[in-house]
Amino acid sequence: MIDFSLSEDQKQFRELAREFAKNEILPVAAQLDEQEKFPVEVCRKGWELGLMNVHVPKEYGGLGLGVLEECLIAEEIGWGCTGVGSSMICNTLAIAPVIVAGNDDQKKRFLTPLVEEFSFCAYCVTEPGAGSDVQAIKTTAKKAGNDYMLNGQKMWITNAAVAKWFFVIAYTDQSKGYKGISGFIVPADAPGVKIGKHEHKLGQRCSDTRGVTFEDVKIPAANMLGKEGDGWKAAMGAFDHSRPVVAALAVGLARSAMEHAAKYAKERKTFGVPIAAHEGISFMIADMAKDVEAARLLTWLAAWTIDQSKRNTLQAAYAKCFAADTAMRVATDAVQVFGGYGFSREYPVEKLMRDAKIFQIYEGTSQIQRLIIAKEIFERG
Repeated sequence: MIDFSLSEDQKQFRELAREFAKNEILPVAAQLDEQEKFPVEVCRKGWELGLMNVHVPKEYGGLGLGVLEECLIAEEIGWGCTGVGSSMICNTLAIAPVIVAGNDDQKKRFLTPLVEEFSFCAYCVTEPGAGSDVQAIKTTAKKAGNDYMLNGQKMWITNAAVAKWFFVIAYTDQSKGYKGISGFIVPADAPGVKIGKHEHKLGQRCSDTRGVTFEDVKIPAANMLGKEGDGWKAAMGAFDHSRPVVAALAVGLARSAMEHAAKYAKERKTFGVPIAAHEGISFMIADMAKDVEAARLLTWLAAWTIDQSKRNTLQAAYAKCFAADTAMRVATDAVQVFGGYGFSREYPVEKLMRDAKIFQIYEGTSQIQRLIIAKEIFERG
């Protein structure tokens, strides 16, 4: 049986997130973007409402919600501002490897504190010369007694300046290729951890993005997730959890752009009638609406699949790719509907267009998603 209805609890979480976005995010979104100011107080309010770290299992103090529930929350927050959304949802990507590969002690040490006090963590994988090609990383972790010595440089790390700990992948044996990559939890205050400068970005300007350098950072073996060589699996497994959530943020942005365009199209008049009466405009908005709906359904499918403990790599790639491309296209078309006003910072769609672009880049580019889809089709059948 197919059932697209939501439970009462799911509806309540969505409504809570919707009110939070409307009352706490939207009023300050433009100012945060203009000032490139990290939304710490907005995030704190979200944490207090239980809208962060929702994946943390109940046995470690969390709500133990599924990916679908977080997608419902993420769409609403993304509707308010995806810069704020990325700041809040980033914890999900760092938490996922711990949930997937961590032992009981590690989950108690690193997940429970996120529930007990307001804090951030970060996913530390991308490097200056290794983005989509994760196997090209240069960071190493060499065994030194009961510890590992971590050396390397990471780049484009969201929440780097505010994170209390990082999930980091590094080569423990470069001769084994990706099977020689291991995953570690690295405290941000460990000696040798250096946080880089704030990156000035095109969009999502209020989110914190920086490089992180590790110079002879001593990591206890107890902070390794799984065993040596398990890092690749943990890192990629995290994407199966996080990509549907990122897709949901993109859906929220696209929905916002569509709503702004539709509202403006009813108000703006040309040749004596609202521009919504012209097929050239109404068809654009109709395409926005159908694509937003399709992106949402793909996102829900990807989330539902992993919540059923089924492999969702293909569905997550579908959702991430389609939702990212939809967000960019809908935001660009919204600017077109607004005409010259859409090109002005006084109107909201200019920001939405800037914010949308990163969805086609981070968490795996749209091209990488297509590679994954093709591989699933041709190699896995």
